[in-house]
Amino acid sequence: MTALLDVRDLSRRFPVAAGMLHAVDHVSLRIEPGESVGLVGESGCGKSTLVRMLTRVLDPSDGAITFDGAEIGAIPAGRFTHRPERAAIQMVFQDPTDSLNPRFTAFDVIADPLRRLKGPWTRETLRARVEELADMVGLPRPLLGRFPHQMSGGQKARVGIARALGPQPRLLVLDEPTSALDVSVQAVVLRLLDELRRTLGVSYLFVSHDLNVVRLVCDRVVVMYLGRVVESGPVASVFDRPGHPYTRALLDAIPAADPTRVRSRIRLTGEPRSPINPDPNVCRFYGRCPIGQEVCAVTMPALAEVAPEHHAACHFSGGEGPLS
Repeated sequence: MTALLDVRDLSRRFPVAAGMLHAVDHVSLRIEPGESVGLVGESGCGKSTLVRMLTRVLDPSDGAITFDGAEIGAIPAGRFTHRPERAAIQMVFQDPTDSLNPRFTAFDVIADPLRRLKGPWTRETLRARVEELADMVGLPRPLLGRFPHQMSGGQKARVGIARALGPQPRLLVLDEPTSALDVSVQAVVLRLLDELRRTLGVSYLFVSHDLNVVRLVCDRVVVMYLGRVVESGPVASVFDRPGHPYTRALLDAIPAADPTRVRSRIRLTGEPRSPINPDPNVCRFYGRCPIGQEVCAVTMPALAEVAPEHHAACHFSGGEGPLS
């Protein structure tokens, strides 16, 4: 199967006073048609910079982004706005309040990308399409005339999802889409997103700090640390047998309802290494890693298969060493 999105050795560096900040460093990932991929990692790991490049609002320093067989990474961000692929890659933002124009009604919020990226429309066909999208996300039609401040958090989240689905995208990038919602509303919105993916066949890149959410809605997961992918694979394989100590530390941080099932937890100490002019021969996790050895200080570990379709970048992920 041809991947919908194929990212190869993608990097983004920013000049700073002390040299070059490596925000994203040789990242590769694939998303298949209809697949949901989770992207996780602590703040500062490069998730947001990677998303900005994939949605083509930021140009990469190196690497390739192939979308539906076409190379789009070389298209300048300013020109990509006018490309047909713009409609095929849409985004649902983290805060449904800040991401909606307060001067627009819900109808106008949903209709705006339709006017810009699709059409031509008559007044009747545009209204019919907006109402269809409202029905699709479970937003009552009478709410289409309301402004964002007149709606609840869950209703605003549905408006944001409808807006993103309007141009009929093939890839939806979801940046913490439920983090600003109450827990009870989160569950409803997550079920809605899962149903929409299965019904419409759209692919998801689901950015989240909540690993329980990733386990619930994603097929595969990609773990980033300091600009690099340190682990990737099927959700069940990564969660049940993490191959990288950083992934295991993230999983160990999930509260456990049954104390008897809590395994020996990995606790991280020290500070992250600087992303400015990083040594290409030193593991990015070295110095903070609880199982770091001398080899980690002289050889950068490459992503290697530790299980079917499951890869980790650790010298000790193959069953021989402290992580086993």
